[in-house]
Amino acid sequence: MKQTKEDEKTKVVFTTGFGRNEVFRIEDKSCSLKELKVFLLNTQNSYQQLLGSDIWNAKQNGESLEEKICSSSLERIAQIKTMRLLAEKYKITLTKDEEKRVLEAAKEYYESLSDADISQMDDITQEDIQHLYEDIAFSKKLYKYMIRDINPEVSDDEARTLTVEQIYKKTYVKDVDGNKKEMSKQQKAAVYKKMEEVKKKIADGAEFEALISTYNEAAEDTISFGKGDKEEAIENAAFNLSTGQISNIVETSDGYIILKCVTTFNKEETKANKEKIVEQRKSEAFSKEYDSFATSLSKEVNKKLWKKVTLCTDKKATTHTFFDVFEKYFGEK
Repeated sequence: MKQTKEDEKTKVVFTTGFGRNEVFRIEDKSCSLKELKVFLLNTQNSYQQLLGSDIWNAKQNGESLEEKICSSSLERIAQIKTMRLLAEKYKITLTKDEEKRVLEAAKEYYESLSDADISQMDDITQEDIQHLYEDIAFSKKLYKYMIRDINPEVSDDEARTLTVEQIYKKTYVKDVDGNKKEMSKQQKAAVYKKMEEVKKKIADGAEFEALISTYNEAAEDTISFGKGDKEEAIENAAFNLSTGQISNIVETSDGYIILKCVTTFNKEETKANKEKIVEQRKSEAFSKEYDSFATSLSKEVNKKLWKKVTLCTDKKATTHTFFDVFEKYFGEK
């Protein structure tokens, strides 16, 4: 279910004049309703497994999770079709071993499906699954091909990750839809006064760790992060602390925070952050060329059919392993 930056690109326009159950076209690449439903059903069930069925009632910025999953699934499969076209431009092909793995993956996934699963995906066939896995295999191979010569040097200082303890108090409330709403000036002033009380207790000798349990409203007591991971106010405060030093009250976009530096250099986290930065730069290099190619293509969505696309309501359709099975055969060893 993990989604990278290159999964979020290809945007589509709405039009008419399509074949039966054809959701969209990009140049000569077409996506059928059954292909889209593979993405939708697996994503839907993966979310439900993690968060429960009540998640569909939640909204974020006025958009329901159902709407978000439908649109992101459309964009993701459109991006895969676009990458297949770009792979053809570079004359990338699958090896016999890769073709064999596509067949084996399609067979394994298809045999895991129940009658309800197959029905909900418009009577999907093993051959349909094979074609989808083939498209994804091409997109994965294209990405590796395009970043093959990108090996940026990242210094310890650039990737430095520190660890801090925090006492955070929010300056927002949530509305009925779960959206953040900023507190009034009077309410924020009351929160700031509470944080001043915390600072006074620290000055009087109270242990920071003991105050965390009483005052901290963040999900975590201790956090590790590198440059660019947090908003500027937090980073400016954190990266200027010495080990054991405590910050002043810092105003953030949605609260006030006091930090205590546990370590100015987390070796393991810094190593992981180096790898993260390298992957990010590879992704950025790929996206630059991909975006240029994608914008030159004709893209059309079947507006009439798209309006009818919804999530599955059949509780017997529980498949969620489409992407997991692919990774089993094509993931990094």
